[in-house]
Amino acid sequence: MTDLDVFRAEVRAWCADHIPADWRQTQTGVGEDEFVRFQKAWFAELHAAGYAVPHWPREWGGGMSVPRQVVLYQELAAHDAPRLVLAFVGIHHAASTLLVAGTEEQRRRHLPAILDGEIWVQGFSEPEAGSDLAALRTTARHVDDGDGHFVVNGQKLWASGGMHADWCLLLARTDPDAPKRKGISYFLLDMTTPGVEVRPIRNAIGDSHFCEIFLNDVRIPRTSLVGAENAGWQVAQATLGAERGMTMLELAERLANNGFRRLVDTSDVGDPLVADRLAQLETELTGLRGLCRKVVEENEGGSAGPADASVVKLYYSELLQRMTDFGAEIGGMAAQTELSKPASSGWESGSWVLDFIGSWEWTIPGGASEIQRTIIAERGLGLPREPSVG
Repeated sequence: MTDLDVFRAEVRAWCADHIPADWRQTQTGVGEDEFVRFQKAWFAELHAAGYAVPHWPREWGGGMSVPRQVVLYQELAAHDAPRLVLAFVGIHHAASTLLVAGTEEQRRRHLPAILDGEIWVQGFSEPEAGSDLAALRTTARHVDDGDGHFVVNGQKLWASGGMHADWCLLLARTDPDAPKRKGISYFLLDMTTPGVEVRPIRNAIGDSHFCEIFLNDVRIPRTSLVGAENAGWQVAQATLGAERGMTMLELAERLANNGFRRLVDTSDVGDPLVADRLAQLETELTGLRGLCRKVVEENEGGSAGPADASVVKLYYSELLQRMTDFGAEIGGMAAQTELSKPASSGWESGSWVLDFIGSWEWTIPGGASEIQRTIIAERGLGLPREPSVG
């Protein structure tokens, strides 16, 4: 057996011993308190095994090789492990930002806290700044009070998990006279700071995962500035980049394993039209898994293309939407009347109508599909840039 074969056997044994067999049943229809409790307990289980942050550097609790990470996510998906929903921003976005651009003091303060369960939210999008993130209007005004604070005013939108967050990755405009991408700074915001108000946004299926964050004269110390003042746009690229790569590989494995298996189990495979659609989806899922692994390996080797992350995001999000739409189509009236799905699941829970509605979280936020196609055309294919307006 190879080293990877031995590791795969270890992960399989761990999954058999530690993944609750009934978690989907026990986590369906639960309240927010139980959801948070379960998420923190599951994160602690993974952390104790060394599986929570395999992509982090070794000195901070990670250091797993890329081939081993691929095996880990394949096995977790194959064994239908719960998703790390609340920890996602912390272990991916916050960690990548701190490791790339944070000070040593910021890393020592927050990286161990994330491993202890500190929850983060992303404060990027605004009512007038979604896909065009550089159009943000939240302001951070420097106050010369001896301590070097910034006073922040504005509103953030579509903040996932904001109701439970301890800290926020915040973008704010510090130079209103600079060009759009040159007057933005990046901050770490303590969500208990006076002036921070979080309001849940109830979506079409009754969830309140997304939130609005209102900032009214919020004081942030200069020590919470990440990178140089007015250089936040460059820092943000590290955060946004964390959403691709290994995280997309994990999501692709979940979709191709548990998601597709549930779709087959609820389908009439004896119907040639249904069988044909399933075969087409399986082919696309195989391509997605291969693409994600290729991007991860090229990122590790420093040879990834400038539009690879957009290709992966576009491919995954639109395949997810087609697959859940097909599940809703063949599910009939039973699928239309299913009103709840397991908390801690992804968008492949088998509650197909709810999954389909939730799939729009992927084709709109994080750069809509139209934006991804523009990036692929301009950066990947070298086509002429769209003319600027104004």
